[in-house]
Amino acid sequence: MGIIRNIIDDNKFLPADIPAFEAKLFYEGAKRRVALERFAVLLFLSTYIATYGVIGDSTATVIGAMIIAPLMRPIMAATAGLVMGNLKRAGFSFLVVIAGVIGVIGLSFLLTEVTITRVISFETNSQLTGRISPRLIDLYIALAAGAAGAFALSRDDVADSLPGVAMAIALVPPLCVAGIGLAQGEIGAASGAILLFITNFLAILLAGGAVLALLGLNSASMKGLTREARRGAFILIAFAILMVAFPLGSTSIRFFEDNIVKQETIQLAQDWMGGSGYEINQVRVAGNRVNLVIYGSGDRPDLSELGDRLSASLDKPVDINLVIVPSRQESYEGERED
Repeated sequence: MGIIRNIIDDNKFLPADIPAFEAKLFYEGAKRRVALERFAVLLFLSTYIATYGVIGDSTATVIGAMIIAPLMRPIMAATAGLVMGNLKRAGFSFLVVIAGVIGVIGLSFLLTEVTITRVISFETNSQLTGRISPRLIDLYIALAAGAAGAFALSRDDVADSLPGVAMAIALVPPLCVAGIGLAQGEIGAASGAILLFITNFLAILLAGGAVLALLGLNSASMKGLTREARRGAFILIAFAILMVAFPLGSTSIRFFEDNIVKQETIQLAQDWMGGSGYEINQVRVAGNRVNLVIYGSGDRPDLSELGDRLSASLDKPVDINLVIVPSRQESYEGERED
């Protein structure tokens, strides 16, 4: 405990730190309009980049969008407003966040609807599949990232770590996935992506607020929200996180169970196809339904044999949908001079 106390004491807010902290976080004063314009421009560009990065399944492109996405600032401003006892600041920051969320989903929907003419796969695109089924581990990451973001914002000498925080806690990409899902008629996928964003949003509020409070932001700013009111606000946030944790836990359990089925399917399918000239291309599991894609040519064993083995191994009935991709090899050798 002594080490933790030393860290807190060494990084506590002082009254002299508050003006600079407020200036870089809150949208107010003579520069409010310019700051909001810059926020809108960066949000538009990050949404544009993230939308096409997700559709193109490009990890590097999505990371670039995360770095320039400006949503962390108003969320952290809302947290700081609550800690400092300034409900007006917190309320305005929440409105900025809400406007940003609506704008990102709307723009991503429009970009997908207008420019994309093909059906987007929500099963094979890793940028989509990774954001439509959030799990408890995403909440754990978001809590740590929210704490890291608050600490980085509180100290100018560690502010360079903020891009790393932006990559750790996804804000704009899940909203883009929601817009893409709505445009493609994938309501379930859109709901999962919005749940991921809400998880990250609440985690930043709770963990970020806890760090700012521990560092003495309220006492240094000398604002007047009562301790009971502040406690009530963060209890409400914690309760919301608990409510979010239930569907996250359910998704985690389903992910774990599906992974067991997937690994068992791969092992049994390899034995089933042994020596037949076929190879596994892809395995997708959703509950008791297995989608198995294989490629090759020639004779293969009967599918019912694999189904019986898998059902017996898992001790439950399993439905298998088999897709066979034909494979043919050709070669050409050019004439060579002796």
